[in-house]
Amino acid sequence: MQMIAPSSDVADRAALAPAVALFRGLSDPTRLALVRRLALGEARVVDLCAALGLGQSTVSNHLACLRECGLVDFRPQSRASVYHLTRPELMDLLVAAEGLLVATGNAVALCPTYAAPAADDHDTTPAPKETAR
Repeated sequence: MQMIAPSSDVADRAALAPAVALFRGLSDPTRLALVRRLALGEARVVDLCAALGLGQSTVSNHLACLRECGLVDFRPQSRASVYHLTRPELMDLLVAAEGLLVATGNAVALCPTYAAPAADDHDTTPAPKETAR
């Protein structure tokens, strides 16, 4: 089943939904950093926190997102959980993306729409309350 490949039915946006979800999941800098670190091998949450300089709750929330997407999983080890990538094809995708970034130069980085960092979908900080006037 092809979802992203060229198709004569370019108006079928619903068929693109799984691909959109995949790229959205990878669009967060923290999740992408976790994937890059896990590409080096399995790691516990405490190891990932130290490697990325982030708190346990932040790392755990992002790992949960990646796990729900089927990109990472874990196995219990004593009282800890050891995370790993589930799909080696993910690294092929990231290598292809790096090649595309090299080929386009600064075009993507300078794009006013897509160059801004993605909002953190799992940010637990409450939004500021609006005051009535």
